[in-house]
Amino acid sequence: MISGMDYLKLARRVFEVELCEVEAVAARLDDRFAEAVNLIKGAVEGRNKVVVLGVGKSGHIGEKIAATLTSTGSTAVVLNSLNALHGDLGIVADGDVVLALSYSGETQELLAVLPAIVRFGLPIIAITGGLQSTLAKAARIVLDVSVTQEACPLNLAPTSSTTAMLVLGDALAMVLLESRGFQKEDFAKFHPGGSLGRLLLLRVNQIMRPIAEMAIISPETPIVEAIKAMTSHRAGAAVVIQSDGTLSGIFTHGDFARHFPDNPGIGTAPVAGFMSFHPITIDGSKLAAEALQILERHRIDDLVVVDEDLRPIGIVDSQDLTRLKIL
Repeated sequence: MISGMDYLKLARRVFEVELCEVEAVAARLDDRFAEAVNLIKGAVEGRNKVVVLGVGKSGHIGEKIAATLTSTGSTAVVLNSLNALHGDLGIVADGDVVLALSYSGETQELLAVLPAIVRFGLPIIAITGGLQSTLAKAARIVLDVSVTQEACPLNLAPTSSTTAMLVLGDALAMVLLESRGFQKEDFAKFHPGGSLGRLLLLRVNQIMRPIAEMAIISPETPIVEAIKAMTSHRAGAAVVIQSDGTLSGIFTHGDFARHFPDNPGIGTAPVAGFMSFHPITIDGSKLAAEALQILERHRIDDLVVVDEDLRPIGIVDSQDLTRLKIL
């Protein structure tokens, strides 16, 4: 029976073998990789797509590569080799690029659809370990993912070879992303349900607490009343305004805690003597990401939102960001 320590040794061997093989693939990258990037880039910028072909384990890797390409702005679709011969070739259009994955380059189901692809006149990028294979000979560009050893102790199960395919596909997608100037804002458009999407698409006025939910006080308000106002609104700060409605300052629980030890009788004192004047503010039309950056940079928990006349219209409370799934 193999001991727990032996399990760890065997697991680390898998990592070592696959890392070694991936490093070898990286070392072999040459101008053909750059040609593949430019070929896909030209198709995508021409509003065409990448058609991904693969069978078995290579097919699973192809699905992941297609998903990564699509999510980073390079439209890709997966074409099932069997269904392609029964009508699904209809998704192929002039100007598309085919990304075909087969380690041997001789997978029968994939080779069956190759003649039809060739008749379309589409350029084929082959990701294969069979550099003299039928697939390689049909391709315009061949990307070499050959490995000397699978991580399988029997050297049979696709492990190192599929990892090499996956990493090469990621490399294609990430280099395409950079070459096309794809930014965080673009990523957010394709991931509106994720935390990054919310952060980059939401505006401050969509995440702030409105004025009705804020503790609003005047400079003359006694501190004890300010504390009551914050407590009733479940807020960590009270916004201090002048008689004309413009912002005067902010008073926080932190301000009270700092001053109380030296001034235990401050409860009846006006808040004006202990508040922070001219607090940092933000316009409601700004992106939520900018508000988050301000909170982090200045290490504050509350950010007052003002209009063009410096009248408070809301507040961004850091404790709300987790609830909104922005943090």
